Amino acid sequence: MNERKAPIEAWPEGPDLNRILNSRLWMIIPAIVVAIWLLTGLYTVGPGEVGVIRQFGREHAITGPGLRYRLPWPVQHVTIVDIDTIRRTTIGYRMEGDDSTRTVDREALMLTGDENILKIHLFVQYIVKDPSDFVFRVRDPEAALHSAAEVALRGVVGSFPIDFTMTEGRAEVQELTHLRLQELLDDYQSGLLVREARILTADPPSQVEDAFHEVVRALEDRERLVEEAEGYREDIVPRARGDAARILADAEAYREQRILEAQGDAARFLEVYAEYVLAPSVTRERMYLEVIESVLGDGDVDLVIIDPDIGGNALPLLNLDRITGGGS
Repeated sequence: MNERKAPIEAWPEGPDLNRILNSRLWMIIPAIVVAIWLLTGLYTVGPGEVGVIRQFGREHAITGPGLRYRLPWPVQHVTIVDIDTIRRTTIGYRMEGDDSTRTVDREALMLTGDENILKIHLFVQYIVKDPSDFVFRVRDPEAALHSAAEVALRGVVGSFPIDFTMTEGRAEVQELTHLRLQELLDDYQSGLLVREARILTADPPSQVEDAFHEVVRALEDRERLVEEAEGYREDIVPRARGDAARILADAEAYREQRILEAQGDAARFLEVYAEYVLAPSVTRERMYLEVIESVLGDGDVDLVIIDPDIGGNALPLLNLDRITGGGS
């Protein structure tokens, strides 16, 4: 009799490993993606820089230097702004690689107040003073500064004649351009601060440059001659005034001397006249003797008395005292 074999029971099936791995993989991958997404929020702000954080396009915060964190894109976005570096721009020319310059005529040529054409090169230095305005208020702040600098320069140059801008008024034109440029940037809320606006050259167009330089040299020569004349005047006028004062002082002294001498002569004459009234003959004799004494009394005159009876019979006198040097 055939024995009927019992069917072999199959082992119970265990959990499907592939299914388990697949189910866990779908959980790990999103977690890794989220972790990586969160890590993209790390950023670094260097020295002299600030970070402007925008949240959904609006300003959220401003951060200083160091390692910082913000919510990743698209929630928050950070813009790093350098606020310490001095930036530069030029009007009317561009710097070439070999330190040479190239004139940009459409920027450099401008009309002056007396309807002449002037070629000007302007050098501008600026910094970011307000990073919030720099990021949010103007689409391209540096391009706006370049345009504003050209507008300010043309406006100021158009207010003065060409000779003034090229010579003594150059510093004033430069200062007014600086002030006008800063006013425009503040009106635009650009967040920029102009540190310097310097005019490097202010020349006429190349076609007439030589003629204008001749005019400038003539003006400089005129100023030099005027200064020399002023210096000569400052030297000669005080000297002439001193000479005039000395001459006046001498004249005053001479006048006083003559007045005193005249007064003395008048007083002496009155005294002699009073004596003459009292004794005319004695006074005449005394006056005669005083005159003779004044003429002969100094010892330089040798007096020889000749008897009028001999007259012309006298021999010439040989004065031996004068020859020998002895006295009489």
